[in-house]
Amino acid sequence: MATTENKKQVTIYDIADQAGTSASTVGAVLNGSWRNRRISEKRAKTIQQIATEMGYAPNMQARALRSVRSSMIGMIIPMYDNRYFGAIAERFEMAARARGLLPMTSCTHREPELELATVKQMLSYNVDRIVCAGASDPDTIARICKAHGVPTINLDLPGAAATSIISDNYTGAFKLTSALIKHAQAKGLDWQNEFLFLGGRPTDHNTSERIRGFRDAISNAGARPLDENILACGYAAAKSKVAFAAKLKDTGQMPTAMFVNSTISLEGVFDWLAQNDRAALDTILFGSFDWDPFAQYMAQNLFSVRQDVSAMVDTMFRIIDGEAPHEPKIIQIAPIVISDKAGCDTAPSSRI
Repeated sequence: MATTENKKQVTIYDIADQAGTSASTVGAVLNGSWRNRRISEKRAKTIQQIATEMGYAPNMQARALRSVRSSMIGMIIPMYDNRYFGAIAERFEMAARARGLLPMTSCTHREPELELATVKQMLSYNVDRIVCAGASDPDTIARICKAHGVPTINLDLPGAAATSIISDNYTGAFKLTSALIKHAQAKGLDWQNEFLFLGGRPTDHNTSERIRGFRDAISNAGARPLDENILACGYAAAKSKVAFAAKLKDTGQMPTAMFVNSTISLEGVFDWLAQNDRAALDTILFGSFDWDPFAQYMAQNLFSVRQDVSAMVDTMFRIIDGEAPHEPKIIQIAPIVISDKAGCDTAPSSRI
């Protein structure tokens, strides 16, 4: 004869299935934080009634462990020195506070050791979750956090151990390169052998996908992408400045067009040109994968890819809000291509 001890304990996932909602919504209702989540009173009462009818009894041991958490959500981010990551941090903090969470954001400078040290410190504060934005090794972070019962989610750079929300880097790079080629052709410029890719780290998923899109767009236009014209020298302005100067010294001529793999790398190129050849700022066709409105005042012909930060962060929080057990996946968000101020045949701004 079965005893009550052998009876399967009802969980919040069982209640969520019965109520047709997410486990996080049920959890918010049962722990009394549903008003902070903007859940209606009617919905809360329905869930409470279902929980009662199903004989739900909270696991007091788990609740005791949970009670030491601080309603904080952590995010590591590589840097604040461009609009893209600054916008991510701002949007993340706004969305977290709207959910009654205290955001904890820390800049880790793309240094793996600092990333791990920062995550461990966040775990010591019992954060509810950690967001890895542009982390160099998100899978190691996910394993460490899992051991502490803390879920992770990736933003900007993907990982295999947690769901990742990233830009569609390949398509963005293909579209940006194609726009530059079309503009060069319209101007009658010889671009086939004088088209540079500059910046980024080839081991990063984002950079490798952008290089792939860059190569395919050149091939699609009937030319051959040249390995010697791909200068993945890192993201720092100083590194892009040195790499650009070395390339000019090697070839003895300015490029016709440049795909620059971040606004920080673009800063390095502009710095060199401002000091050595200002006229080239108006002759080179520039494409920047990332957007800064002030960059257009530096160069005559500038195209940009603006990553859709709002859509990326909002998608991430929709997953967090409705999270249930699932296999990690990669979600790609379409960026936006913005044409140069001089105008061309493409639309001024289009989502790809």
